Amino acid sequence: MFRVARPSHFPGNLPAEATTFVGRRRELSEIRNRLATSRLVTLVGPGGVGKTRLGLRAGADLRRGFADGAWFVELADVRDAGHLVDAVLAALDLRDQAGSEPMQIVVAHLQGKELLLVIDNCEHLLGPAADLVTQVLRGSPGVRVLTTSREPLQVSGEQVFPVSPLELPSERAAESLAQLRQNDSVALFAERAGAATGAFELTASNQAAVVALCRRLDGLPLAIELAAVRTRVLSAEEILERLGDRFALLTGGRRAALPRHQTLRLAIDWSFDLLTEAERVLLRRLCAFAGRFTLVDIEGVCACEELAVANVLDLLASLVDKSLVMKEEVRGAARYRLHESMRAYASLKLQEANEEELIAERCIEHYRLTCLRSAEAARYHLLEWLAWVDLEIDNLRAVLDQCLNRGEFSRGLDIAASMRYYWITHGTTEAMRWLDQLLAPEDASTPTLVRAFYLRGWLSLLQGDPISGRPWIARAIATARQSGQMALLSESLSIAVTNEDVIGDHQAAQRYIDEAEGITSALDDYPATIELVLAQYVHALFHGDLETAETAAVEGVRLSRDAGDLYQVEAMLRHLGMVGIMSGHNEAANSRFVEALQVARRIDNRLAQSYGLATSAWYAAESGHPRAAARLLGAAETAAAQTGAGILGPLLPFLASAREMAVKALGTSSFAAEHALGQRLNREAALRLALGEAAAVEASASDGVQVGPLAKREVEVAQLVAEGMSNKQIGVRLFISDATVASHIRHIMDKLGFNTRSQI
Repeated sequence: MFRVARPSHFPGNLPAEATTFVGRRRELSEIRNRLATSRLVTLVGPGGVGKTRLGLRAGADLRRGFADGAWFVELADVRDAGHLVDAVLAALDLRDQAGSEPMQIVVAHLQGKELLLVIDNCEHLLGPAADLVTQVLRGSPGVRVLTTSREPLQVSGEQVFPVSPLELPSERAAESLAQLRQNDSVALFAERAGAATGAFELTASNQAAVVALCRRLDGLPLAIELAAVRTRVLSAEEILERLGDRFALLTGGRRAALPRHQTLRLAIDWSFDLLTEAERVLLRRLCAFAGRFTLVDIEGVCACEELAVANVLDLLASLVDKSLVMKEEVRGAARYRLHESMRAYASLKLQEANEEELIAERCIEHYRLTCLRSAEAARYHLLEWLAWVDLEIDNLRAVLDQCLNRGEFSRGLDIAASMRYYWITHGTTEAMRWLDQLLAPEDASTPTLVRAFYLRGWLSLLQGDPISGRPWIARAIATARQSGQMALLSESLSIAVTNEDVIGDHQAAQRYIDEAEGITSALDDYPATIELVLAQYVHALFHGDLETAETAAVEGVRLSRDAGDLYQVEAMLRHLGMVGIMSGHNEAANSRFVEALQVARRIDNRLAQSYGLATSAWYAAESGHPRAAARLLGAAETAAAQTGAGILGPLLPFLASAREMAVKALGTSSFAAEHALGQRLNREAALRLALGEAAAVEASASDGVQVGPLAKREVEVAQLVAEGMSNKQIGVRLFISDATVASHIRHIMDKLGFNTRSQI
C-alpha cells in the first residue's frame, strides 16, 4: 500500500515566461558569478528596462544549482506593506492556518533549505522588503536572494547590479543580417513583430528602420514591444517616422537622446494617443485593479457613464492586441493585468480625468456585492469559490485597504466576513487583522456583525486561543439573540459549546448545547444543523462518550454529503475516524481517514492534509510498515509547520505509539534517516505515499534522493560534465568549490565503474 514518490529535481514556482526570450547572456553570467559570492544581489534600474524578465531568466538558469529550486515572489500587485509577508507565503506555497505569525512560518520553512528566492518589484516597499530579506538571510544560511528594484534595498552584504537597456545595434547598421538577429534589441523587436503579424521578418530592406527604431527607443524592452505590435498596420519605416516626429518635437530636432524614463513615457504616450476615446477611457480605468482581473470585473467597475457594458469586450480585445493589456490563461479562464509602468501611466490619466473617486467607489461596491452574493453558497461550491478568491485576493485586499482609509468600515466588514472559508484555509492571522480593524465601530448590518463576531471567535479557536475567542463568540450570541436571527444564534451557540469544552468549562458547554438543541429542532437550516452536530460530537468526545460521538459523526457525514459541503465532509470523516481509532477499530478508522485525506487534497486544505498524513503514519505503523510510518511522520510534521501548526489534540498519544513502534522496528538511526527523508518530501509526494497511489515510486526503489547508484547532487554534476563544463564552471553553477566538484566526479566514476571523465 505505501509507496515513496521521488521529489522534483528542480522545484519552484517560476512562471512560464521565465524561459522565454531575454538575450543578455553577459548579464546572466555576471549575476551567476555574483550570487556565487554574495547571498543577496539586487537588479536595479528604471521601469521598462527589463529587470523582471532578467530576474526570471536568471532564476530559471540558476535553479538547478539549488536542491530546493528557485521561487518567485511578485510584489507589483502588493499595494500595502502589511501584505508583503502574505505574498511571500503564497509564493512559497505555505498557509497561515494556525497560531504562528506568517513571518515565523516563512523563516521556519526556509531553515535548512537550499533555494534561490527571486523577489520582484521591491521599489514601493523598500523598507519592509529590506526587513524581510534580512530576516530570511539571517535565519536561512542556504538561501540566496535575487531582488529587482528601482533602488537598492540597503541591506548589509547586498551587491547591486545595474540593469541597462538591451544591447543596441550599431548606429550605421553595419552588421550583417545574421549578426543583427543576435542583437538583443533587434531580436526582441523581430520576435514581438512576428507574434503580432504572423509574418514579420528582418530583411535587408527593413533592417535600417528596425535598427533606428531600437536605437531611438534606447533598447527599452517595453517601448520596443509597444512599437513592434504596430507592425500589424504600419511598416517598420512608418513606425520610425511617426515616433521620430514626436521625439523631434521634444528635442528640437537635436540628436541628443532623452532621459530613458522620458523615452518610455513618450513611447506609451504615442500608443495611448493612437487609441480611440473609448479605448483610452477603459485603459485609464483599469488601474483600479491591484492584481489580475476578469471581464466580469471590468464590466462591474469600469463600465459606466460614457463606457457601455456592451462595448467592453471589443475594447479590451483591442487593448490586448496592442500589448497595452496583458492576457493570461489561469486555470482555464482568461485573466488580464497591466504592466507596472502601464498601470502607473493609467493612474496618471485617471487623475487627469478626475475619475479617481468614481472608479474607487465602483470598485468597492463591485467586490462588496460579489462577496455578499457568494457568501451563503460558498460552502456548497467550495472548489470554485476558493479558486475565485485565490485569483482575486490582491484586488480584495486593495479594496479592504480602501475601506479602512475611507472610513467605510461597514462595507469592508461585509467583504471580510463573507470570506470565511478563504480565511480559515489560507489566512487566519490576516483575517484577524482585518476584523479587528473593521469591527471597531460596529456599524455594519446585524447579520454581518453576527457573522463577523462568530468568525473572529472561530479564528481564535483555530489558533489555539479559546480564551481570546470567548468574548467574540459571546457578542455573536448576544447580537443574534437581540435581533431575533435564530439560525445565526444556533450557529453561535454551537461554536460556543466547542470553545468552552476546549477551555475546560464543560458546564457552560452543556448550557449552550441545550439551548442550541432547543432552537435548531424548530429550524430547517443546514448550517445551523451541521454546526450543532459538530458541537454534539466534540461535547461527547470530551466526556468520553464514544457511542454518542460516533452517532453524531455519522450523521454529520450524511448531512454534509447531501449538502455538498466538502469542508464539513472532510471534518466529519476525520472525526468518525478518530472515534474508530479510540475504539480500536483500526481498519474502519483508516478507511475514514483515507477518504478524509482525499477530500482535504481536493479542496487543498493544508491543515487537514497534515492531520491526514499523521493518521496515515499511525496506520502504517499499526499495519507493519515502519519505514512508511517514519516517513509519513516526518511529512506530517513538515506539512503542519507549513501551516504554522503542530499535531495537537487526541491524536498525540497514537502518534507517539506509532513513533515508538517504528523506532523499535527500524532502530534509532534508520528511523531518523527515514523521518528526515519524509520531512523533505514535497507535499504531493507525501500525499501519494499516504494514499498508496500507483504513480508513486516503490519504497524499495528509491530513498527520495537517489537516482540509480548516484545521489542527487552527483546526478547534477554528471549532467554538467556531459555538457562539457569544467570543474570551475560546474562549481560556479552549483555554488560549490572546485575541490568538491572533483570529489563528486571521483565518486561518480567509482560508482559507475568508469576510468575517464569522457565516459560520464
